[in-house]
This record gives sequence, C-alpha cells and structure tokens, in this order.
Amino acid sequence: MSEANEKLKSEFNEWAADGRGEEMENHHAGIAEPVFVRMALQSGERVLDLGCGAGWATRKLARAVEGGPGMAVGHDISDEMIGRARAASTAVDNVLFTIGAADEIPWRDEYFDKVLSIESFYYYPDPSSVLRELLRALAPGGSLYILINLYRENPYSLRWVKELKVPVQVHSEGEYAELLRAAGFVNVAVDHIPDPTPTPDDYSGKWFANAEELRDFKRIGALLLTARKPPAE
Repeated sequence: MSEANEKLKSEFNEWAADGRGEEMENHHAGIAEPVFVRMALQSGERVLDLGCGAGWATRKLARAVEGGPGMAVGHDISDEMIGRARAASTAVDNVLFTIGAADEIPWRDEYFDKVLSIESFYYYPDPSSVLRELLRALAPGGSLYILINLYRENPYSLRWVKELKVPVQVHSEGEYAELLRAAGFVNVAVDHIPDPTPTPDDYSGKWFANAEELRDFKRIGALLLTARKPPAE
C-alpha cells in the first residue's frame, strides 16, 4: 500500500475509534437521499459503496436491491471502519464489506450494476486510477454516482483543505468531468444537490462564521457526478 494510502488508513481508523463513522449518516443523509432516488435501484442489482465508512449507506443499498442475486458491497481503506460496519450489519443478509485502497477492489471484472461514492472521492491520492478500477468492476452499461461537498466551485469547502490531516484533491466540476471521460466513462453529467436539512439560527461550529454562511453552503450544495460504462458491443 502506498504511503498516501497508509496515511488515509491511519486517519480513518482514528475517526472510527472516535465514532465519527456513525456520525456520517446525520451529516450526509440530506444530500444522499436524492441520489438514492436517482439510482432507481432494483431488486437483484449488485451495488458497490466505495468509501463506505461504518456502512450506513451500504445497508440502505442492500435493502433496496434485496431479492435474487441482489447485494451491496461496502469497500473502505480503514479496517476499523469495516469492523464497525460489519458489527452493525448482522441483520442484513445481502451485504458484504471489504478492506483496501479505492483502486484495489477485490472483485471480479464487470460485476457491479451500480457504484456509489459519498463524500470520499477527494481523499483518493490518484483519482484517475480509482476511476479505471471502477470501470473495470462495473458491468457494461453500469452507472457511477459520485457525491462530494469539496470541489472548487464551493468556496466554503476549500476551508477544509488546510485543516484536514491528510491531503485532499481539489478539482473543479469540469476537471472531474474530464477525469471521468479520460477513464473511459460516457454520458458524464454534473449536477448539484442542495442540502435540505434545517440550519439552527445560532451557529457555533468550526467551519462557518455564522448560520448564514452555513445556509449558503447548503444552498450551493454537493456536487453529483454521474456517468456510465459503455455498453457491450
């Protein structure tokens, strides 16, 4: 494993120990729910949750595709996160979790119908390598959904860059779209998902000067990148 990925593993193992993996559902559910709808998940589909953390989204995917061969796989670099995901998922029969870097998915070629990645893609040291790996793992015609809050057009998110303990990738919407096309994806599209969750009148957190800034951050919304693997010829 590369030095950069070792740093990611160490950092997110600390997050897991602090219980921050479980907090992600509260932080991200508001922007993730519209994506679940757009995925139009069907019984029997096979779905990958890349950067799954403690597995909250993986469990939702698994319940949406249960029946027949339907299953959801959560993949994360943090073995501590995966340990917590497995412990919380014992009641879900059609879910599995694997450990490894984002560009080393331990699954056969052309297996997944859909891939989802929520708030993790900017951590990956080599996004092009990750996209090529996802293209490999997707079935022909399969679809990819990447949801991220940290991108160049959202100025508030750029404040995180110097504060995070691991390096992150900062790209514009156009740069992300070009990375997808260069990796071989087609039907690349860019959209925004505003965060509908209520904002308290008084904000005393770390990242925003006041509640109005937080409301503006939510209004700008997360970046949703969608694309498809070309169909079989």
